[in-house]
Amino acid sequence: MPRIAVILAGCGRMDGSEVHESTLSLLYLAQGGATYQCFAPNEQQARVVDHVTNLDSYEARNQMAEAGRIARGDIQPITACDPEAFDALVVPGGSGGFENLSQGEGDVHPELRRLFVAMADAGKPIAVVCIAPVLAARALGEPGVRLTIGDDAETAAMIEATGATHVECAVDACVADEAHRVVSTPAYMLGPGIADVAAGIEAAMEQLLAWCE
Repeated sequence: MPRIAVILAGCGRMDGSEVHESTLSLLYLAQGGATYQCFAPNEQQARVVDHVTNLDSYEARNQMAEAGRIARGDIQPITACDPEAFDALVVPGGSGGFENLSQGEGDVHPELRRLFVAMADAGKPIAVVCIAPVLAARALGEPGVRLTIGDDAETAAMIEATGATHVECAVDACVADEAHRVVSTPAYMLGPGIADVAAGIEAAMEQLLAWCE
């Protein structure tokens, strides 16, 4: 039974992890026979947004506490994630989660970078969803890993700038880099709805678990 580390960072696409992408990832992992543990930075969010009005709020929210809403309370700090204890790594998307898991322009949160590198060095599979492939590219781009965010030229250029290769992909599909054991899917980078992104996420999680066998 594969054991998967899932990295979240808040709750809600504009200031945290995208809820549909996170939940669908967990669903397809469970349906595929895997167990998972969610982790998140025990840090304040980069911003807080009212998802009805799309306006910034000035309250402070903790990434791990908010991500606990998705994980139903079963969440640990990202610093506690031991890559040796897991068979694979999953990072859902969300522009807010991307911002929380970045450390300035062109960088990656050091704890997430640690996990990306450790999993890749051990030959363990990685799945990245939506905009999260940009984070993977920043950590792993030098070997020329193949990734997708769909077809957005500006975001694809962010991937290519790291030395990684961007591959265009439909929302209901995924790109599997067999050599590096990294799979990615565009999800809400393309949308338009939950049924559309579900197909690509299911394909990505199936590929991840196939590599775990």
